[in-house]
Amino acid sequence: MMIDYRLLQALSAVVEQGGFERAALVLHLTQSAISRRIKQLESVLGQPVLLRSSPPKPTAAGQRLLNHLQQVRQMETALGLTDDPQDLVVRLATNADSLATWLPEALVLPEQQAVRFDLVVEDQSVGLKRMKQGDVMACICASPQPVNGGAVMALGALRYRAVASPAFIQRYQLHQQFKQKISQAPCLVFNQDDQLQHQYLQHVAQAVPQRFHLCPSSEGFLKATLAGLGFGLLPELQMQPQLESGDLVDLSPGYALDTQLYWHYWQSESPLMYQLRQNVLQVAKRFLYQVVGK
Repeated sequence: MMIDYRLLQALSAVVEQGGFERAALVLHLTQSAISRRIKQLESVLGQPVLLRSSPPKPTAAGQRLLNHLQQVRQMETALGLTDDPQDLVVRLATNADSLATWLPEALVLPEQQAVRFDLVVEDQSVGLKRMKQGDVMACICASPQPVNGGAVMALGALRYRAVASPAFIQRYQLHQQFKQKISQAPCLVFNQDDQLQHQYLQHVAQAVPQRFHLCPSSEGFLKATLAGLGFGLLPELQMQPQLESGDLVDLSPGYALDTQLYWHYWQSESPLMYQLRQNVLQVAKRFLYQVVGK
């Protein structure tokens, strides 16, 4: 099945411009022409590509088509087939802690000033589902198993330590009978997929969290820990200054939980995605723990 790329351009314009009217202005078409192209694309596929919400959003099938269009645009730009390169969008799934620490530096591509990133934040334990669904062009997660048509590269490990504020430690009297009291003290959990605190409590107290606060923000997680709302496992990269100043205290000196991260990419990657992958690997080697044999 061959897809008319004019139809994909219409879909891309509607999503990027947030509506049919503005998409029509950008493509120098009438609004009804844009609507016809979207309907024609859906007729060819036999399924919807766009949710008629405000603003319109792509369906899962629509997002796969947009990713495909971006790969084509990247290849055309690399081959010099266009004199006026369009904005290049890279849709990337990543865990929040990478985004809050080492990843932003890796996304800076001075030679690719036209590139824009659409970052999708997922817990490292479940982010690979985005690749399996074709929602993203690359993914950072904790799974070493590549998806069909994809490849995987080890990046290194984020090292987590269990920490709390001095006031929290005093309030819950963690200086004595630690194993018993730590399992009763409230902890912070990023979301329902976050199992780091569970692993820590199982290791130090053979227990599971009895009380926890859901805090789906890496920056908020750190601030909530500093405020004494709960204890939690934070990346060393994120809270080393607070450890050194004494604003946070390591609850179990010598204990660390290393989460190995992997870069997942499609085997048919464009030159831009290859360049991004190399940049990510270089930055990861500087910031993440490199585990021998991984």
